[in-house]
This record gives sequence, structure tokens and C-alpha cells, in this order.
Amino acid sequence: MLKALTVAAALLCSATAHAQTWPARPLRLLIPYAPGGPVDIVGRVTALKLTESLGQQVIVDNRAGAGGNIALELAAKAAPDGYTLLMGANGPIAINPSLYTNMPVDPGKDLAAVSMVASSAMILVAHPTLAAGSVKELIALLRAKPGSLNYASSGSGSTAHLSSELFKSMAKVKMDHVPYKGAGPALTDLVAGQVQLMFTGVSSTLPYVKTAKLKGLAVSSEKRLPLLPDVPTVAEDLPGYEVITWYGVFGPNGLARPVADRLHRALAQSFATSDAQTRLAALGADATTNSPAEFTAAIRKERAKWARIIRESGARAD
Repeated sequence: MLKALTVAAALLCSATAHAQTWPARPLRLLIPYAPGGPVDIVGRVTALKLTESLGQQVIVDNRAGAGGNIALELAAKAAPDGYTLLMGANGPIAINPSLYTNMPVDPGKDLAAVSMVASSAMILVAHPTLAAGSVKELIALLRAKPGSLNYASSGSGSTAHLSSELFKSMAKVKMDHVPYKGAGPALTDLVAGQVQLMFTGVSSTLPYVKTAKLKGLAVSSEKRLPLLPDVPTVAEDLPGYEVITWYGVFGPNGLARPVADRLHRALAQSFATSDAQTRLAALGADATTNSPAEFTAAIRKERAKWARIIRESGARAD
């Protein structure tokens, strides 16, 4: 008994000492996608703010591929010393476990949630020629002519794809999916009228909506967005519908508690600043931090939600 207590005390002292000296060298923040996308941009804001807060450089390391699974595996297998972190999002963390037959890691078991840092809504946009100006009119059109419309997405199993499948399920309508290799090509074809509808990010779509090249039918958040106050929410015509894209920081499972606590404090303080909030607002995103327990509970709820939609839609990874 005495030996066990001695070992426990030694481990506690070691963790405390590590937390007092951490970080003593630069940190690495893994980004599961290529540069330029929303996860990458939020990740770079996070790296900048943590560099300022912690006094050590946080280096962004883009490791794209396999829908984000490559970066997840690298993060999960890293030493849990706080020097390798992951910028996660709902795609790799909450959707992939149900989408991929063979996941290299289990995000719920192999990663430690530290804090959400930002969240953003999606927008349902349509080609101007679509004979519907609202969600209510769209649902009526789809019920009158089932399968008459095509909707684009940034890829099979993407948040954009599954947001549309959730809409179909709740509205009890049918429309055909046209997957693309990224939001950019999908948006190009939507503007050209090759497809009629698409759920996508607000920041990339805003210029098209402002110039009437696309119609903004609704946003996926619970409340209307300050950027688009005249665009209603989907839930105003389809109660209960909500899809939020979130971004957050993770470490490997076993991340030392004192280090995790300090990292959480740094994130909470950083994203409470007007600078971080302004940078995120330019993307149509809000600074949103929470506790590790709250973050973990939210992810568990998201995984269950998307597992059902994936099962019903038959979606598989590209």
C-alpha cells in the first residue's frame, strides 16, 4: 500500500513539474485538411493566439488525406506531453467514425478533447432560377415533384452532404446528390446552374448571395446570422433542424491534466479577445469555448446524430 502511494505521489509530482515547465519548446498543431479551407484558417488563428498566450511558437502542420484520418492517427499516437495537438472539426471527429469502415483510431477513446474554439452555421443556397424562395416553398416543390432537383456537396460523407440528407429526412422529401471533390467545384457548378441547391459555408458563399448570383434560402443555425439578417433559419419552416460546424483542440489520450488545464485556460482567454473574435467573424464564425467535459458530451451527441443520418442515407466515404 505504501509503495503504491509512493508511486502515485511521484507521478503527481512529475506531472506537476512538467506542467510548471510546459511549454519549454515549440508545439505542433496538426490540421487534418489542406491549407486554405475553414479548418485550416481557424487552426492558424488558434496557433497564433496560443503562441501569444503560451510564449512558445505553435507550428501549423497540415496533414491532409483520408477525410482527416491521417492527422487523427498522428495525433492519437503522439506522446501525451502537450507538444502535439490537433485542430479537430465535426467531420473527422463526429462523422468519420460512422462513415469509414476501418478507422485507424477511435476519436472518442484515443483523443482528449480540450476545448471547442469556434462554431459556424451553413447556408442553403440555390440557383436564382429555382422556383422556390424559401424552405417552405422548396419543400412544397420537392413534394410535388419528387427527385426533380439535384443538390451538390463537397463530397460524399461531408458535412454539406449529410446536412442535406438530414434536411431530406426531416422534410420527408427526395432530391438527388451530386458529390464534388471540394466545395469550390461544387459552388462553381451551382452558380453555372448545373445543380440547383447546396448546403455550404457562409464565408465562401456570401459574395454570391450579396450579388444575387445565388439565392440564400436559409441558414442552418438556431438563430439568424448578423451577417445575413434577412435570411431565415431552416428551423423557421422546419422546426428542430440545426447543423453547426465546430472546430476544437484535441490532444492524445492521456494528456497530463495540469497541461490540459493550462491549455484550456489559454484557449478560453485567447478566444475571449476582440482580435480573435474579429478574425473569426470574417469567416462567419463565432468564438465558442467550453470545458473538456462539455466538449466531450457535445461530441457524443453529434456522433449519435450523424450515425443515424449516415445509416439512413447509406453514405460512404469517397
